[in-house]
Amino acid sequence: MDSFKYHVSDNEITDLNSRLTLTRWPDQAPDAPWSFGTDIDYLHNLVSYWQSDFDWRAQETQLNTFAQYMVPISGINIHTLHVQGNGPNPMPLLLLHGWPGSVFEFLDIIPRLTDPAAFGGDPADAFTVVAPSLPGFGLSFQQGQKRFGVRQMADAATELMSAFGYDQFGVQGGDWGSTISTSLGLHHADRLKGIHLNFLGAIKRDPSLYRDQSPEVQNFVTQLKHFNAEETGYQWIQGSKPQTLAFALTDSPVGLAAWMVEKFRSWTDCGGNPDSAINRDKILANISFYWFTGCIGASFWPYYDRLHGPSIVSEGKTIDVPMGYAQFPFEILRPPRIIADTVFSNIRRWSEMPKGGHFAAMEQPAALASEVLEFFRELR
Repeated sequence: MDSFKYHVSDNEITDLNSRLTLTRWPDQAPDAPWSFGTDIDYLHNLVSYWQSDFDWRAQETQLNTFAQYMVPISGINIHTLHVQGNGPNPMPLLLLHGWPGSVFEFLDIIPRLTDPAAFGGDPADAFTVVAPSLPGFGLSFQQGQKRFGVRQMADAATELMSAFGYDQFGVQGGDWGSTISTSLGLHHADRLKGIHLNFLGAIKRDPSLYRDQSPEVQNFVTQLKHFNAEETGYQWIQGSKPQTLAFALTDSPVGLAAWMVEKFRSWTDCGGNPDSAINRDKILANISFYWFTGCIGASFWPYYDRLHGPSIVSEGKTIDVPMGYAQFPFEILRPPRIIADTVFSNIRRWSEMPKGGHFAAMEQPAALASEVLEFFRELR
């Protein structure tokens, strides 16, 4: 494997700024801002900041403070951060992002996991973190490469950990990282000490399946009905015609930003303003990473695979490895434990968090890190 530093050329940055300047803007639909998608005034302001104040080089430098490698796995090169823990016996931890996230999600949480003593914790809790760009995402993408679904990503993740010499490890994930972690728990249980999730991506989303009349189950049914009716349009286009959408978002950085920033608003504990949950430099670093790597089309593939492939956990199967879960109050869907128990048979920790949403590692890095440290302490 080769050590790696990421550097975007000056020409690529100039091209991005030129495209931002030449944007052809739509009008604002009537009625309340954000009612029909990304608000034009917010996006105008964000793009102005992107051009005049955002410092990509600073974000690039922060990424490059972490040890990075390009590792040949399953016929592609997987980009990964590999950060050694500072403690007497650091435990290997696979850290998995989702969509529209990237390894930029983890830059604030990794130090809390690898060096807990620096944040007032116990050095005995330290992890050595392996945080890859998922196949088809970020720097784990090259033009024309094969696509990976969730099962294939899980298989590649075990190969990646073997490449670093880790026979057993823990795994933490949200969004697609959650479903990949779940797939690992199903198909590679012998490799895992446990899985920690901040999203339950493998829970079935058909409201008719949940007939228990208890308030907690019916509240989840209400969540599901609203989500299915109002919040799944992106899943259907990314899962049915991903190539068509890829043309627009690969060509227009403002189009890419509009598509992604709506999720940073809808899925975070932000009170209507994405910047109040996640610093806009971090939002733009993540969007810029997708832009510079040109990976947006490939990043849609897990949606296509899920829509056309088998369930993450087939009927009658359960995940039996130790599992911990942190439920943030503004997560997309928040199933009650009685439902989670039907998929995860060995839940060891279930925490209701006071603040935060879907992008927990960026929104609440200290709180999420604390949960991960607590969960794995008894599994070392």
